[in-house]
Amino acid sequence: MTTMTRTSTTDMEVTSIRLERELKEKLKDIAGTQGYQSLIRDILWNFVQQRSGEWKPRFSKEDIRASIPATSQKDERCVLTGQLILAQQPMLLGFTKHGDFVPLSLESLDC
Repeated sequence: MTTMTRTSTTDMEVTSIRLERELKEKLKDIAGTQGYQSLIRDILWNFVQQRSGEWKPRFSKEDIRASIPATSQKDERCVLTGQLILAQQPMLLGFTKHGDFVPLSLESLDC
């Protein structure tokens, strides 16, 4: 995951957030050289984009190694097309080259 370029840190507002020590350490481990604050901003922007409908795909078909049929347990967005997959609808779970399972619409790999 790379930090999205939005604005200079000097133009950002300072916000205090309390995190459990273990959570902060895990975020630091995951973030590596990116920095955990940048990682948190990326996570928050992804959440906002998904909930607001401004979602932009960050995966390509080349990132998907395999897929298996599944049923969505809650509303999801296809990581390739951004298409909404409603709860209890058929979908695919894509296994990425990084070892993650991601939601895919049924037709997303046909393109």
